[in-house]
Amino acid sequence: MTHRKLFAIIVLIPFSLLTVYAVMEVGVIGIFDYHRHSPAGWQVFTDLVIALLLMFVWMIPDARARGRNPWPWVIATLLSGSFGPLLYLATESSAAIEPAAAT
Repeated sequence: MTHRKLFAIIVLIPFSLLTVYAVMEVGVIGIFDYHRHSPAGWQVFTDLVIALLLMFVWMIPDARARGRNPWPWVIATLLSGSFGPLLYLATESSAAIEPAAAT
């Protein structure tokens, strides 16, 4: 198991639990609604969007270099935020890593 795969799994588990808790407390709409009431919320939401767009800059070429279709991960990111890149990293195969690491 690679370091980045292990990191993704270690982050994914507590993040999933936190997300389930937040959705149970306020619902999916409530998570987004919380950020629209102040400039601080707008800043946090905008920062998330920028960070996820930067993930696309890395994830799409990385997926292509490893022979993976990047579009399921792009769609997962658009629909679920950080879950897309975390799942991309958590599901990479060790065999696909070697050719991309050599380039």
